[in-house]
Amino acid sequence: MSNNVYFGLLITDAIPTRKAMLLQICVAMKSMPWYTLLPTVSEYMVENGWTRCISRISDVGYPAYLYYLAVYLVFVEFGIYWMHRELHDIKPLYKWLHATHHIYNKQNTLSPFAGLAFHPLDGILQAIPHVISLFLIPTHFTTHICLLFIEAVWTANIHDCIHGKLWPVMGAGYHTIHHTTYRHNYGHYTIWMDWMFGTLQDPVESATTAKKE
Repeated sequence: MSNNVYFGLLITDAIPTRKAMLLQICVAMKSMPWYTLLPTVSEYMVENGWTRCISRISDVGYPAYLYYLAVYLVFVEFGIYWMHRELHDIKPLYKWLHATHHIYNKQNTLSPFAGLAFHPLDGILQAIPHVISLFLIPTHFTTHICLLFIEAVWTANIHDCIHGKLWPVMGAGYHTIHHTTYRHNYGHYTIWMDWMFGTLQDPVESATTAKKE
C-alpha cells in the first residue's frame, strides 16, 4: 500500500467498503450487456466492408501495420480524452450519464469494479473512438478487438488507487485525482493529452503539496 495515492490516510481508510464494491458490481453487471452492442455493430460494419479494416497483417506488411497501429492509438487517445472531457463539460451529459460513475469520488469508494460501473451509454461513448478509427485508419481487425478487451482490463486497473509511477502512463494515481477534482487527468493510456491541453495534475506533486499544507 506504500504506493497508495492518498499517502496521508490510514490503511483502513484506503480500503473500499463492501457496500461500495457491491454497488459497483451491480451497476457494471447491468451495463455490460449494453457494452457488447459496440463491438457487435463494429463487427457488422467490418464484415459488410464499410470500414478500412484489414483481415491479415500480411495485407499491408509489418512496417505499415505498426505505423497504422501507432496512428490508431494516438487517435483513440485523442478521442477518448475529448469524449471524457465533454462528458464533464456538457452539463446534461454529466448529469444524466457520467455522474453515475462519479458517485465513486473517495478512496474508500473506488475499486477495480468501479472501472466498469458506468451508465451504459457513457461506457459506449467513451469507447466509440475505437470504432470511428476503423473508418479512417487501416486497422487489423483482430488487433482492434484485442484493444477493446484491453480497454476493459485497463479501466479496471486505473480504479484501484495504486500509483504505479510508470511515466508516461496514465495510471491509477492520476485517475484517482480525476475522481476527486473532476477537472484533471481525463486521459486514457498516457498523460500526453492532459499535458497538451493543460489538465494534467501529477499525483506525487499533489501529495507533496497536501503534506505541506
